[in-house]
Amino acid sequence: MSGEESLSGLVARVQRLEDELAIIRKLTAYGPLVDAGEADAAAALWTEDGVYDVEGWRMAGRAELRAMVRSDAHQDIIGGGSAHFFGPPHIERIEGDEAEAFCESILVRHEDGKFYIWRAGVHRIELRRTSDGWCVTRRVTRPLNGSAEARKLVTGMPGS
Repeated sequence: MSGEESLSGLVARVQRLEDELAIIRKLTAYGPLVDAGEADAAAALWTEDGVYDVEGWRMAGRAELRAMVRSDAHQDIIGGGSAHFFGPPHIERIEGDEAEAFCESILVRHEDGKFYIWRAGVHRIELRRTSDGWCVTRRVTRPLNGSAEARKLVTGMPGS
């Protein structure tokens, strides 16, 4: 292997590591942002036309994502104390400016002086590199309730 080939291989590996770190940082920012009620910053995690499909609720575009964070339902959740906690994302694919990952999460709520897990979910997430860095183009979330649909999201099978 020539020095030039070694250098190009190293550059490619460093780019992959930088991309993975940027994607992880983007995805794990969601929980703290929505727990703080930061609607604009949370919506900016998606592309302008990005989609968030969560348990029968489909939001398309940043305006709908902002509205979700500002909604009375969401404000009630965070007003009582909450932690949207993402497990480490598993990045399955980075090809050029497109990527795909999945992770699991829990939503912890505070009630009567105690914390409890209110929801556990799985997320299949598609991303695109933009002028603002990596952004979510599509995120599908389903409850980890034993359903075949949730298991499909983990495996990336068609229909997920």
